[in-house]
Amino acid sequence: MLHTGRHFLQIPGPTNVPDRVLRAMDEPVMDHRSAEFAALGTEVLQGLRGIFQTAQPVIMYPASGTGAWEAAIVNTLSPGDEVLLFETGHFSTLWRQVAEKFGVKVNYVPGNWRRGASAAELEARLTADRGHAIKAVMAVHNETSTGVTSRIPDLRRAIDSARHPALLLVDTISSLGSIDYRHDEWGVDVTVAGSQKGLMLPPGMSFNAISEKALAATAKARMPRAYWDWQEMLKPNRSGFFPYTPPTNLMYGLREALRMLQEEGLPNVFRRHDRHAEATRAAVRAWGLEIVCEDPREYSSSLTAVFVPEGSDADKLRAVILENFDMSLGAGLSKLAGKVFRIGHLGSFNDLMLAGTLCGVEMGLRLAGVPFKEGGVLAALQSMAPAGQKVESAVTSK
Repeated sequence: MLHTGRHFLQIPGPTNVPDRVLRAMDEPVMDHRSAEFAALGTEVLQGLRGIFQTAQPVIMYPASGTGAWEAAIVNTLSPGDEVLLFETGHFSTLWRQVAEKFGVKVNYVPGNWRRGASAAELEARLTADRGHAIKAVMAVHNETSTGVTSRIPDLRRAIDSARHPALLLVDTISSLGSIDYRHDEWGVDVTVAGSQKGLMLPPGMSFNAISEKALAATAKARMPRAYWDWQEMLKPNRSGFFPYTPPTNLMYGLREALRMLQEEGLPNVFRRHDRHAEATRAAVRAWGLEIVCEDPREYSSSLTAVFVPEGSDADKLRAVILENFDMSLGAGLSKLAGKVFRIGHLGSFNDLMLAGTLCGVEMGLRLAGVPFKEGGVLAALQSMAPAGQKVESAVTSK
């Protein structure tokens, strides 16, 4: 089918790349050993600290988020070390697999994929670990497969209450730049992130924000590392350079994306995401559908994962929407395959884009024969209306 207009990319990442960022990347490749490049490298490495809300170094790799996972592991752990990791969804499972391939013993705390990491469970397990065999706690801040956000400050308090020296490693791949996250204030030791979601870039860059404690751990960590070695990165980074060829044009785009986030102001960025997330949930409730996340305190502001009714096929719904309205929604992953569709509402996004997205979902539900109640889009518009204003349908306003 021939489609006109822009494709609606409403998966939870990669996200829509703003025109400003696309234009910024459309530059000739420069000499990455030049003074001009050093200025670019210094600006983006300093700017990233503000997004992670840290005074400590942020290390950048030409890689997907999986590379940043690997870097976090090999720089802080040794073969045979024990870690505690909470099962919160598909991506916590993948992180477990990466760790186990390096010979790490993963104590995987079972979960139902509808709740975040439990601070009470963490404190109990660490208190029982009197020999401090557990070297790190690993948690996914925003689980992209479920739309559940773990409460990282509560996890830090649990570690401190147990008086345990374990490192805290956190995946923020689908939350950084979209959901409030504070590396230093929350006492995180390694934060993992990627370029293709809240940072509004194409895939291809990943990041580690590191604490002094994490950096000190590299002296004892015995994992083989070359490409991922923090120490080898930090030396040239001090003057804006890299030990190997950097992704220059992505860095042009990153500089522009950081400027956009700074212009809007991080608190405003977070409020915008919160507002769009709440409007999306208002639509889902009005449709009579069920949100995957069970605890309102853990609702994601990056995406909303939605169950289709029993007997319906979420993948068929997504296919109908793609074919008829040229809009991509996120699929249900592994345990949730065919049961869930995911609406991404993060990155470069505004009210009209959300309204169009939800219209596409509502039309798709009708066309695919999925049982639902009318009025989801109206509920979302009502949610987004300025205080004191009421949005009425064409029928009720006559």
